[in-house]
Amino acid sequence: MSIQLLNDNELVQLYIGGNEESLSVLLTRHKRKIFSSIMVVVKNKALAEDIFQDTFFKVIQTLKRGQYSEEGKFLPWVIRIARNLIIDHFRRIKKMPPVPVYVNDEGEEVSVFNTLASDTAEPDNFDETAKFKKNMRTIINELPPDQREVVIMRTYYDMSFKEIADVTHVSINTALGRMRYGLLNLKKLIEEKNLEVSFR
Repeated sequence: MSIQLLNDNELVQLYIGGNEESLSVLLTRHKRKIFSSIMVVVKNKALAEDIFQDTFFKVIQTLKRGQYSEEGKFLPWVIRIARNLIIDHFRRIKKMPPVPVYVNDEGEEVSVFNTLASDTAEPDNFDETAKFKKNMRTIINELPPDQREVVIMRTYYDMSFKEIADVTHVSINTALGRMRYGLLNLKKLIEEKNLEVSFR
């Protein structure tokens, strides 16, 4: 059987066993989705390429150390590594990016406002005009830094609260609390600016 026909997990196991070609097949298979998931966030090709290279360096290190335990979930695992590297970058320069869209684990572009709506608003009342989105970006950026960081990670990066806690070096309860207060403050800001959004 051609190596090209093997699934991701089979290719990973081959690579761990010493077959270098299998990693090239994985890279070719998923490069577009992984690079797009980085590029759509950082909006800078050179930076995206650096993070992409760092991502695969970390992938190689993890595989060679025998620490890979994500059977059948190679692509989501790699995208999660890339997301963490992106967050590390923005934390180092102390500036989170604006909030447009993110690429989910299936490689689909998803608006952060759709995600926010599903968590906090009635879809029928959720205005997704360009003006509304611009206002939402402004409002999110008005949140206190700790709350803004968690809201962006949760909605923009689609990270779990455990992942957020690990990246921000706080407990899961603290991350949950920051998200809760962030959403409460978003509601207050939305009401102050008279935006038509109904929170549950």
